[in-house]
Amino acid sequence: MLGECHGHIFMDGRNYRQAAALYKNGICTEDLRAKLKAYHDAGVQFFRDGGDPYGASLAARRIAPEYGIDYRTPAFAIHRKGLYGGIVGRAFETVADFRALVQEAAEQKADFIKIMVSGIMDFNFYGKLSCPPLDRETIFEIIHIAHGEGFAVMAHANGEAVRDALEAGADSIEHGNYLPESCAQLFAQTGAFFCPTFSAVANLIPDSRFPREVTARIHSEHQAFVMQCARQGVRLVCGSDAGAYLVPHAQGIQDEAGYFAQLGISNVSLAQNESLLAVRFCRGGV
Repeated sequence: MLGECHGHIFMDGRNYRQAAALYKNGICTEDLRAKLKAYHDAGVQFFRDGGDPYGASLAARRIAPEYGIDYRTPAFAIHRKGLYGGIVGRAFETVADFRALVQEAAEQKADFIKIMVSGIMDFNFYGKLSCPPLDRETIFEIIHIAHGEGFAVMAHANGEAVRDALEAGADSIEHGNYLPESCAQLFAQTGAFFCPTFSAVANLIPDSRFPREVTARIHSEHQAFVMQCARQGVRLVCGSDAGAYLVPHAQGIQDEAGYFAQLGISNVSLAQNESLLAVRFCRGGV
């Protein structure tokens, strides 16, 4: 069974506010154990968390070996104050703030650093993101800082900011929607891993929460870009954004593998890339 290369253990796939409420006053160990058991029962042995502001992923990492799971976490994601990312981490205003957060992550024995380069998609309107991206200079500077501390960088990014993140040396790109075909070659040239998280969009298509014509178009175009990446030999990995709306834990990774299979991309190649990712996303692996 493939591992889950992008998930949020504290989320529940249904209601973010409800899920967060379980952790606002302390770690809900019962909830973590139930989710880890579900992964164990599904045969999942690797989990790369996208971070959270509550310490849930750090607690899950401590417990995960009991379930035979190699669990990696950035502790918390790092975003610029005023831009998207508060639901999964901590904010910085200045480069000095960012450096301090990287040091804090190191003290918490984070496995890698996650940065929020852009906003999320507005599923009501095709092509629209929730906020402006980080500027190119900042992207280069913060990735350089993280690498200087021995951390690989997981970059949440959509749109043109993906190009900046790749050129700055991001080790993986998460989501990566709204990209021109030319970006596939840049992925290949840099050797970055690409985790397209199909499930976070595709699982919305049958739902009435967002316009079907928008979610279906985003998914279709994302599939076409990922196929271009596959032709270029990009290191694709299987991560569902587990815990996001309509992406249940354990089921999400099966959904994700299914979306890859629709494109003719086998579990064998995904598993090979996952093994490489596991080596990179361990402090000192850069």
